Amino acid sequence: MSRRRKKTQRKHGLPPGTLVFTGDRHTDVPDIVLVQYTESDTFMQSAREMAPPAREMAGVVWYDVRGLHHVPLIEQLGRQFGVHTLALEDVLDIQQRAKFEDYEDAVFIIAPALTFDEATLEVQHEQIGIYAGKDFVLSFQEKPDDTFASVRDRILHGNGRIRKRGADYLVYALLDTIVDHYYLVLDKLEELIDNQEHQVLTAPDESTKRSIHHLKLQVLALRKTVFPLREAVNAFSRSDNPMVQDSTRLFIRDIYDHTIQIMDAIDTWRDVLNGIFDLYLSQLSFRMNNVMQVLTIISTIFIPLTFLAGVYGMNFQNMPELGWRYGYYAVWGLMLLIALLLLHLFRKKRWL
Repeated sequence: MSRRRKKTQRKHGLPPGTLVFTGDRHTDVPDIVLVQYTESDTFMQSAREMAPPAREMAGVVWYDVRGLHHVPLIEQLGRQFGVHTLALEDVLDIQQRAKFEDYEDAVFIIAPALTFDEATLEVQHEQIGIYAGKDFVLSFQEKPDDTFASVRDRILHGNGRIRKRGADYLVYALLDTIVDHYYLVLDKLEELIDNQEHQVLTAPDESTKRSIHHLKLQVLALRKTVFPLREAVNAFSRSDNPMVQDSTRLFIRDIYDHTIQIMDAIDTWRDVLNGIFDLYLSQLSFRMNNVMQVLTIISTIFIPLTFLAGVYGMNFQNMPELGWRYGYYAVWGLMLLIALLLLHLFRKKRWL
């Protein structure tokens, strides 16, 4: 039984809303980054523990937490911003699929972030939770890697529309960053699939079958991740929550279009991998047929030669050719003539 499954079983029998972290500990101390911004001003603070906003600002407050094993910290953050306990439970339970929850004055999204491990050639998943109200956004990253560094940089340098919009647009920017990383994973998988197809056409071996199967598993896992995310983004774009402005829904629908494109690409690659596997089997069958063809031709040539050798290998006394001075050479000449005639016939019929 895996370690993750053991951790999941700790929740059995507990009432709904009980906060239990079911993932692996990726960092010793959680890292918290506080960003406050308005259209004309911004402030950022990084700390190892929960810190209140440093100054009063009328804009948006964004807490980004990396590392979820410190349950009291997550609970404290939830109490400060009135996060529903079921949402906090989903944040700490990393077995969640992508989802969208619409609360009275807030929205909650679970969106897996994907990266590609060059060492193992596997797609790595990281669960990210986003809870947003009218003027605040809370993001929870499972691993210490900073997925939202580019968003934070845009806020600090005033690039784009983030500082001119509200918390709903920041949620869009975070989701857009997550989905953009999917394209990087898709590029890696596409490169591997192209290399696999080339190997099947040139020099397939026993490892080729394992590689194709591995890629099929990665594409299947990717599809299981993107499909629920597509539905979650669609629900977010259709939400009538007052904190989501109509101008932001247009951008959210753009993310939805991206998820559809990614799903189409995944389905195409799944079919391509099935075709590559069929091609691999065809290549093996073709190589086997070539071997059998060569062996059949060799056998066909030696059957009449074996017949002649058998006839003149009999120990009868009254065989005229046995006493002939040139009999040995004549039999050799006849055997070579038969072999050459058969080879000519095979070439004429394009069997060779």
